[in-house]
Amino acid sequence: MIDGHVHLEKGPLNKEYVLEFVDEAINKGIDELQILDHSHRFKEFEAMYETMKKHGGKQKEWLDHDFRNSLNEYLGLIDECKKLDLPVKLSFGLEVCFNDSYIDFLKEIFNKFHFDFLVGSVHSVFNIAYDSSWSIEELWKKYSTDEIYYEYFKQSFSLIESGLFNQIGHPDTIKMFNYYPSFDYLAYYDKLASLANKHHVKVENNTGCYYRYNHKDKGLAKEVLEIFKKNNCEMISVSDAHVPKDCGNYIKDIFEMTYK
Repeated sequence: MIDGHVHLEKGPLNKEYVLEFVDEAINKGIDELQILDHSHRFKEFEAMYETMKKHGGKQKEWLDHDFRNSLNEYLGLIDECKKLDLPVKLSFGLEVCFNDSYIDFLKEIFNKFHFDFLVGSVHSVFNIAYDSSWSIEELWKKYSTDEIYYEYFKQSFSLIESGLFNQIGHPDTIKMFNYYPSFDYLAYYDKLASLANKHHVKVENNTGCYYRYNHKDKGLAKEVLEIFKKNNCEMISVSDAHVPKDCGNYIKDIFEMTYK
């Protein structure tokens, strides 16, 4: 079984911390891990977040405490880990907070630094995070739900069409606070599925919204999963773990529905 989205975010960039994830993977029957971290951990991406910082408040406080490592530090860790003989197959990448204003900026970085895989995720709408502790007051109560969803899909389509990514992160986590639009948003998932196939982008079945935010869906919403299945999208099972103990969480529960 594969866990295709596991973060080093809460710990140091060292081999010992990676091995904590490996141990947990073994305990949960996972034999392949895709390890990554958010782009906002790395100094090279800081310029991409300046507009988000200008929003101020808790969002600025959060971002001011990040960008603590360099990509060269991360690549050094990757080289060290790939020399290890482990019972779990490891690959290493990045999860990039996508905004279509920064496509050229991202192309420059990815021409200089190379990884096994790249996950693109839409984490913000109108430069405000939609999935954080401050999001309800700062985003969901200030904009209409329809506006938020329209922009979310616009960014998601651009993400796939950019050709930069192998995988789209948590494509329906926009549901996490149980806000839903008045329009037929499932039609937009049909388009997303078609684009994912065209550009050979894997679609995540992500359990993180279930165990981290107590959403009722263990992975993708049933209707969204059916759309990806109908379109024969390539899917990948992921826990979105941010600490070792969450590695592999509920992968067994979603594994069959992801791949069959």
